[in-house]
Amino acid sequence: MGYEHCTLCPRQCGVNRAAGELGFCKMPGTLRAARAALHYWEEPVISGTCGSGAVFFSGCTLRCAFCQNQEISNDGFGAELSTQRLREIFQELIAEGAHNINLITPAHFLPSILPALTPKLPVPVVYNCGGYERVETLQALEGLVDIYLPDLKYTDCDLARTLSAAPDYFAVATSAIREMVRQTGPCVVENGLLKRGTVIRHLVLPGQVGNSLDVLEWIGRTFAPGTVMVSLMSQYVPYGKAAEIPPFDRRVTEEEYAAVESWLPLCGLSDGFTQDFSAATVQYIPSFDLQGIIK
Repeated sequence: MGYEHCTLCPRQCGVNRAAGELGFCKMPGTLRAARAALHYWEEPVISGTCGSGAVFFSGCTLRCAFCQNQEISNDGFGAELSTQRLREIFQELIAEGAHNINLITPAHFLPSILPALTPKLPVPVVYNCGGYERVETLQALEGLVDIYLPDLKYTDCDLARTLSAAPDYFAVATSAIREMVRQTGPCVVENGLLKRGTVIRHLVLPGQVGNSLDVLEWIGRTFAPGTVMVSLMSQYVPYGKAAEIPPFDRRVTEEEYAAVESWLPLCGLSDGFTQDFSAATVQYIPSFDLQGIIK
């Protein structure tokens, strides 16, 4: 696993990022991040009362038209840091009271991140991603990641192509999620905090109730009750290029979200979280100001 012929993500660009060549993620082979701070807006079992130690990495292997973090995911904002500095950041967040270390969109930097996870940290490590991951890459994380927090955005290939430039998203993401669950096993919650397991996130999109129902049906059909948690999100906000593409130029209606939410028990999905409509606002987007990155 390295940057010289990069195949870390499903795109398998094969570019020499160590020499400065850029693939789909637009990142060279130098670790880059935009923020490291206690984060209180994850699921309750992740954020708890003291916050999750979130590290936001620059670049992304998806190109979501509605991404609220475009400043870092697409525009590449961030600062370079070493593996040693990243380990220090983990320790600083833990000293501040972080319940866990939350790696946000880390796949394209794993050769630099993996050494920073050894020796094992005293709190769980969360791998927070869009679900578009290579199984072979995830296998290198076994024993180092305690909690997987993937999205499962689409079952519809055309929708995945239009909104995330990834027509193979469903096949790739479902294989990745199976691997994540294989590694973590069923969810383990102690004192209200997730210690181990996989939480699958799904964001309801405007005009796409059918896509959401298919996502939930796949989860319910694939995993036995109690194996995974599901986080059903209502926080879609018309953002970026999506604001110019109907019907994605509007928020999700309460009727749309309610229709999807009603599907959860029908799919045998009783473990997890739903979201209030007050979450559909840009005020929850963190400030990418290099907090916690540069001393």
